[in-house]
Amino acid sequence: MSSSASTLVALLHGPDQPGLVARVSGWIFERGGNILHADQHRDMEAGVFFQRIEWVPANGAASAADTTAFQTFAASLGMAVRVAASAQRPRVAIFVSKFDHCFHDLVLRWRAGEFACDLVAVVSNHPDLAPAAAAYGLPFHVIPVTAADKPAAEAKQVALLRELRVDLVILARYMQVLSVDFLAGAGCPVINIHHSFLPAFAGGKPYHQAAARGVKLIGATAHYATAVLDDGPIIQQDVARVTHRHDVEDLIRKGRDLEKSVLAQAVRWHLENRVLIYGHKTVVFD
Repeated sequence: MSSSASTLVALLHGPDQPGLVARVSGWIFERGGNILHADQHRDMEAGVFFQRIEWVPANGAASAADTTAFQTFAASLGMAVRVAASAQRPRVAIFVSKFDHCFHDLVLRWRAGEFACDLVAVVSNHPDLAPAAAAYGLPFHVIPVTAADKPAAEAKQVALLRELRVDLVILARYMQVLSVDFLAGAGCPVINIHHSFLPAFAGGKPYHQAAARGVKLIGATAHYATAVLDDGPIIQQDVARVTHRHDVEDLIRKGRDLEKSVLAQAVRWHLENRVLIYGHKTVVFD
């Protein structure tokens, strides 16, 4: 198999029924496709079937016609489906404020080839990270946000995302709450990193909240942003142990390592089309 072959990845979910795996794989086989990976899951309580399947079409190059044909087939099974082609690299914008640890980590991983995407913009409400973005050769856009002009500022951000045809927004410790209008207008998923093990300590200063409660574990959570603050479907989480000897600064320092790794893993899974959102949850395929 040529390494340059273009693949299709489908994420399906719907009511469970006998023979789904066979019918999906049979459809691909009958059209000369070669399945590279397949995984499935069944929600026993809800009776819902989930599947991720990746294959190379017969001619070795995925086309829009292949995508449409599979979408029509999935609909005939009563399944909701999202299909992505590996040849189409998502266009990504990173939103930042003043904290830079997640920003540097993401960009360095991208430069190392860990993320199959194109970084097309860095957007900030402060100018602080402009020199760092310039050093990486990334376009940097400053759009100040204040309480008085937030709707207008978000409208400028949305217009920029639309102009750049952005497919994914990553909030790399962007310290602004996104409005319903922004989320609706952006027209693409938004991944946020929150510096706590949600649903504990949502909102501001979670490390201070954790220290005040004397927790023995701190965490970080990467989730899709929704209209409800820190309440979107969770993609990835991790924790670190702490003791009474750790003060707030210790928690912040230990937490930054978690934030970087958790956000990076969530972004990688999203770009590899391994995350299926279902209700308030996600199914993340290996």
